[in-house]
Amino acid sequence: MASSPSTSAGSSRVPDGPRSRTSPNTAFRRLRGQLSPGEFAAAVRRAAREIGERVSCDARYVGRVEAGEIRCPNYAYERVFLHMFPGCSLADMGFEPRESVRGRSAHARRACVTEEPPPRTPPGRAEPGLVPDRHIHLTSPNRPENNEESDVLRRAFMTGGPAALAAASLVGAAPAASASPRPTHARIGASEARTVEKAVRHIRLLDDRHGGTALYQRAGDSLRLAYDLLDSGTQRQSVADRLHSGAGELAISVGWLAHDSGRYPDARSHYAEALATARVAGDPALEAHAFCNTAFLARDAGRHREAVRAAEAGQQAAKGLGSAQLLSLLCLREAGGWAGLGDRSGCRSALARAHALHEQGPSDLDPEWMTFFGEAELEGLEAQCWSALGDYSRAAEHAERAVALQDPHFTRNQALFTAELARDLAAQGRPEEAAASGARALDFLGPVQSSRISAILDGTAERLRGYATQPGVDAFLTRHFHRA
Repeated sequence: MASSPSTSAGSSRVPDGPRSRTSPNTAFRRLRGQLSPGEFAAAVRRAAREIGERVSCDARYVGRVEAGEIRCPNYAYERVFLHMFPGCSLADMGFEPRESVRGRSAHARRACVTEEPPPRTPPGRAEPGLVPDRHIHLTSPNRPENNEESDVLRRAFMTGGPAALAAASLVGAAPAASASPRPTHARIGASEARTVEKAVRHIRLLDDRHGGTALYQRAGDSLRLAYDLLDSGTQRQSVADRLHSGAGELAISVGWLAHDSGRYPDARSHYAEALATARVAGDPALEAHAFCNTAFLARDAGRHREAVRAAEAGQQAAKGLGSAQLLSLLCLREAGGWAGLGDRSGCRSALARAHALHEQGPSDLDPEWMTFFGEAELEGLEAQCWSALGDYSRAAEHAERAVALQDPHFTRNQALFTAELARDLAAQGRPEEAAASGARALDFLGPVQSSRISAILDGTAERLRGYATQPGVDAFLTRHFHRA
């Protein structure tokens, strides 16, 4: 264990909990002890190597954590810190819950430093404006209602000011409520910008766990309100910038929910809306994100040359952002387009660039929305490329690695990679192994509702019909078609 020598008992609890948005992280500073920031950064890198992680920690990163600029580490850093200080939670180290920062862009984080901080949430209590409500439920035939997580969506726009107008659209209030006057310029401020950012974070957290099918309609209501706020205008440029960024990111999130639900024309429209917002606001990070998702959608919709062009445009937009991981993901999107075109050479070239960029490790400049992107995602997207090229043996190898490496937090991705592994095994003529993987994927389809994953399993089941007499296959087929 590579813990700081100053922490004689690395397992001792640290009394400080989460801090306000602008206060220094004194708990983390105490963990550093007598080490210099550079020495502590070296200890972090050593600890990362011990558990097979790659982090580019340096003195600057340590300084930003201690200054309170980094309110919650990404998943790689989280695993390293928990390894270094066993017995300490992230809260013990002075970090805030991931739910309070998931999805916030670097631009929005910088803007928040100069804005008034929101009310602090006591540990163990719901955040103000996120009190569970019974109007929204994520349900499935195989799973009881999960009110603890699903109900937050309605309240994501209930934190005051003109945001209260969301009540009408999100919970089907009376027509009189929906006819409330549009907010005036004087009423649009930092709290409304936070409202939009909060909606993005919660939608992404719910999507990580549940997939897009159950969330799409309600998230669309949130998006309409976000653009109402944007159109109402504000007297402060910093707030206008945050509203543009937040509305654009929300458009991408809603587009992704439509994409995952099989509503491709809706998804295309939302991504185009996000791209237009990025261009108006001069926001290259938002532009790169919009092109990234557009490329993904184009590939799934069979428009493979468009996928390549969109991915290349995204790489151009992302050039000056300093994130090798974002460029790596965009290269993977490009590789998917080349694979769909049957261009093995183009696919190999893009994959090689993606791997080289990914090996540079995470950076403070990586967008928050990319928390899902790690080695598991890299393996999973490469598996999709080889599957599209008809090399099912190689595809299954990468899909198996993706399943093994996937962070349990991303339930939907666990289901996706497991379903894709089943498909690739079935395509190789390995029915028993395919049925076993298919059964594991079905286990996820209570919490997860994704038309895309269901379609993959449908195709696998059809391919396995001819093997129904083999051990395990009949049980999978019976269970799958009963669920359908």
